[in-house]
Amino acid sequence: MSLIDQINADLKASMLARDEFKTTTLRGLKSAILYEEVAKGKRDEGLNEEEILAVAAKQVKQRDDAIAMYVSAGDKEREQKEAAEREILAVYLPKPLTDDELHEIVERVIATGGFGIKDMGRAIGDVKKEVGAAADGGRIAVMVKEQLSSRA
Repeated sequence: MSLIDQINADLKASMLARDEFKTTTLRGLKSAILYEEVAKGKRDEGLNEEEILAVAAKQVKQRDDAIAMYVSAGDKEREQKEAAEREILAVYLPKPLTDDELHEIVERVIATGGFGIKDMGRAIGDVKKEVGAAADGGRIAVMVKEQLSSRA
């Protein structure tokens, strides 16, 4: 079953269960996907799996940012709402890579690409292409910087 089919099935199930919170969250995800289709001029054929995954990852990242903001502001109610939405959306992302798994990929990409410290941006981009939504860009950047700095 494709990712969009899974989202549609989950949306239908939440509507039948009268779970308004989950229904609203999934409708928001579908809206973000539609917006991306229009922005990329792919309204007729739709987004591919990677593009849908990227939209879902972006939605989860937005929730993470909001959670951090509400934690620092001391707004427990909004923090919990964002965390609940994040939990619903995170189901559509691949299992996150462990630090060891990510470290291994970063080492391999740097070694095969022959990257130096001046090529940090390209190295980060190559790692992101390989891992997709399985690792946060911030984690990737930190590991690439550590690896390239230790080689210098």
